[in-house]
Amino acid sequence: MSQKLSYSSGIILSALIAAIAYIINGLLPIDLLGATLIALLLGMALNPLVANYEVLDPGMNWTSKKILRVGIILAGITLSFSQVLQAGKYALVLLAFTLVTAFGVGYLCHKVFKINWKLAGLLSVSTAICGGTAVATVGPTINAKNRDIAYAISATFIFDIITVIAFPWIGQMLGLSDTGYGLWVGTAVNDTSSVVAAGYAFSDAAGVLATIVKLTRTLFIVPIVLIFSWIHAKKETQATGTVKVDIVKIFPWFILGFLAVVAVRSTGLVPDVMVGQISALSKFCLAMSLAAIGLKTSFKEVTEVGIKPMIAGVVIDVSVVIVALIVQGLIMKYI
Repeated sequence: MSQKLSYSSGIILSALIAAIAYIINGLLPIDLLGATLIALLLGMALNPLVANYEVLDPGMNWTSKKILRVGIILAGITLSFSQVLQAGKYALVLLAFTLVTAFGVGYLCHKVFKINWKLAGLLSVSTAICGGTAVATVGPTINAKNRDIAYAISATFIFDIITVIAFPWIGQMLGLSDTGYGLWVGTAVNDTSSVVAAGYAFSDAAGVLATIVKLTRTLFIVPIVLIFSWIHAKKETQATGTVKVDIVKIFPWFILGFLAVVAVRSTGLVPDVMVGQISALSKFCLAMSLAAIGLKTSFKEVTEVGIKPMIAGVVIDVSVVIVALIVQGLIMKYI
């Protein structure tokens, strides 16, 4: 009974913080921060108090891992394989360039700024795939520190605020078409809420395309998680002197669940109402897990990471923005 109580107390606290985050987010004029980020910040604010109660640890640890995976699996309901086809081959070409840019520049920043590879990887994943959700997915897979996960998500948020404000103005100034702007925003802006905000601020047509391209980016989380799992395992075997990597042991099986949900959505048999409900549950699970991560992370730990990773994050983001703009310009010129 005491073990169940120890688990339930941490789980309930995480759920309560997530609920409060949703209330706060609902009071804001636009969905810019997002409930997941608010939940993370609320958790971090409560860390000094919660750190004194070890009874909460089992539940928080369980939430940050198990509930996170449930949220990621259910997130597949927002994507169908038909949307990938709808995004078109030009969007996929553009995504290929931005993915290479994000991880290539991230690797260079890791070397130049002497940032640990896990944090550099999280900053790249955030920019390349889907912002905070990607960070929360890859972070536990490579056993990244909670402070690094919080840092990467915070860096994503700061850059997204700038893009939501600046992108519509830049798009108008450059005379981008709805298609060109939608492709650019869908590949260069991080979190979905920011993509929607920046896309529809330009036009409805641009907003629709940007959202579709952004959802297509989400599918790339599957190979990225597999690659990072292998890199982490390879480094672990090198450190311990193990002969080879055990693929079965390191394989992130929850990714198969994500793909299964995407496949179910692709059949077209899931009613739109149910899609919305499952998506809402997914987002709440993610908010719960980030609340738990926040509860285990102090602001002091995050600030101790230093300014260099933030500079690296800006360099990665700006590089992707520039490459995406140039490539989509070439695509629009020759199609």
